[in-house]
Amino acid sequence: MATSYTAKDITVLEGLEPVRKRPGMYIGGVGATGLHHLVWEVLDNAVDEAMNGHATSIAVTLHEDGASVTVTDDGRGVPVDVHPKTGQSALEVILTVLHAGGKFDVGSYKTAGGLHGVGASVVNALSKELVATVRRDGFQWEQRYRQGVPQGPVRKIGPARGTGTTIYFHPDPTIFPRVEFDAALIRERLEVASYLHKGLRISFDDRTSGEKLVFQHDEGLLAYLQKIVSGRLARAVHEAPFALARDNGLRIDLVLQWTESTDEHLRSYVNGIPTGSGGTHENGLRAGLGKAVRNFIETHGLSPKGVTLTAEDLREGLTGVLSVFVRDPQFQGQTKDRLNNPEIVSQVDSLVRPALEHWLNHNISAAEAIVLRIVLAARAREASRAAQQEVARKTATSSRLNLPGKLSDCTTPGAADSELFVVEGDSAGGSAKQGRDRTRQAILPLRGKVLNTESASLAKVLENKELADLVTALGCGVGRHFDAARLRYGKVIILADADSDGHHIATLLLTFIYRHLPELIRLGKVYLAQPPLYRIDIGKDTYWALDDEDRARILKAHARGRAVPEITRFKGLGEMMPKVLWETTLNPRTRRVLRVAIADALVTDRVINELMGRDASARFRFIMDRADQAEALDV
Repeated sequence: MATSYTAKDITVLEGLEPVRKRPGMYIGGVGATGLHHLVWEVLDNAVDEAMNGHATSIAVTLHEDGASVTVTDDGRGVPVDVHPKTGQSALEVILTVLHAGGKFDVGSYKTAGGLHGVGASVVNALSKELVATVRRDGFQWEQRYRQGVPQGPVRKIGPARGTGTTIYFHPDPTIFPRVEFDAALIRERLEVASYLHKGLRISFDDRTSGEKLVFQHDEGLLAYLQKIVSGRLARAVHEAPFALARDNGLRIDLVLQWTESTDEHLRSYVNGIPTGSGGTHENGLRAGLGKAVRNFIETHGLSPKGVTLTAEDLREGLTGVLSVFVRDPQFQGQTKDRLNNPEIVSQVDSLVRPALEHWLNHNISAAEAIVLRIVLAARAREASRAAQQEVARKTATSSRLNLPGKLSDCTTPGAADSELFVVEGDSAGGSAKQGRDRTRQAILPLRGKVLNTESASLAKVLENKELADLVTALGCGVGRHFDAARLRYGKVIILADADSDGHHIATLLLTFIYRHLPELIRLGKVYLAQPPLYRIDIGKDTYWALDDEDRARILKAHARGRAVPEITRFKGLGEMMPKVLWETTLNPRTRRVLRVAIADALVTDRVINELMGRDASARFRFIMDRADQAEALDV
């Protein structure tokens, strides 16, 4: 019998209800990324005041609870007078009405990061408590909210000097599973903002640690580029960077420097907002750069013989920062991760091409060093392609795939549900081979710890037999020759012991995948298995604990009567019987696995470089900062 479907079945969400009902539509999700997006929205509003010449300083406070933030600027102060259309205070309209703000009117802001008019109201809707304080017209005004609902009208609370706006907010724990801000992430975002808006003073008071910092960089992007290059430990091939600053309807700030690194590293921003997924401004930069470099090479007769230069060759080793300020940016989604304005491509192209070509022609020694770097990249690419073709030719003449001898393949490689377990040690590999589902699970045991690939060339990486075997087993190629269509497994699962050695091996493998097979992570193909460290028998019941904390939780929850718990600590996966390994770690119905994802590409790149790179000082600081956690190390 068909159910009735009438007008009364249509739900109409009013005010800020849609935000609380579907927060992911506005902030991308309710995990750590979405939580911090609330800070970025409030910060962007303060930066917009500075960007348009109305503010000179911003102060951000992370309070003692680690779950609430205050952002203060010395801008004009949000208007508090009555809005003619709504009859409410303009402050209340901005904080309670979606698509309300001063950035839709061209006269109010020349450029702004928050143009959708939903940032402040979304933060308000998703906060357990929000307090807005405004200083203007000689007085201080305040209004309080709970879950986006005003707790009273705007109140005049006394005289005040100066102008500005202060927003205090505490995210709602009924929306966010974990309300805990990352001070390091906020600190990094504030420092970047101080580079992008040179002269702007940004202070950070981290009351969870007592740390107080002030960021102000009068050199702007040049100082930022120097920090990036030195942090990546990549030697520059020319001393003075190329710098471009123009304000011709489109304001652009750009710095570029070629290095000996084997990858391109570009950080881009639109109106101060990081655009991790790029967009039309990056497309315009790459187009203009390619034309300028090719024109210089052809004009000076520097074209190499026997090799064709590709766009990737021109940009190999390039490190740069691109910041554009657009009057009416069209972002992809509220999270503003990508710029979509089609007209920006030609605008950036037309600014970059003549400026870079002029710079190359007036800095001949730097230009020649860059061209040499490009030619070397092209020759290395050609050599790599020739080697790959030779391997492919030999494989084609063989009657079977040249797979590693120690790989125990499944009977359905290439199937969407097939899995490759990369296992620590031959002993564990033997148990895994016996306990697996042979139809869909392949096992590749690794001997010892693989090479740390963070500072190694691809040629050096592939000399490592364990990593070369892994690349061969995957079948999808590596580096610029990666082809997802050739991947032989639906999941790649790293299976290492649940101790410090196992964690180290997993970190080495993740570093290799992140640097040389990053598309596997972006496609959601890489997982970390979570084998138990303890077996706990209480009476006739058996429980499996991942770590000491999990063990304590199980004992507290299940210890009963006079039954004495029997606790077995596994020294490694090799100690597990095949049946136990299947039940706890291999069986898709009962196992625990973590999918590897990149929440913030810039932070991930920095952390891997600091912890796995050649500079030991960053690791030393990391260890010393966490020395109090080292008592349980397996040494």
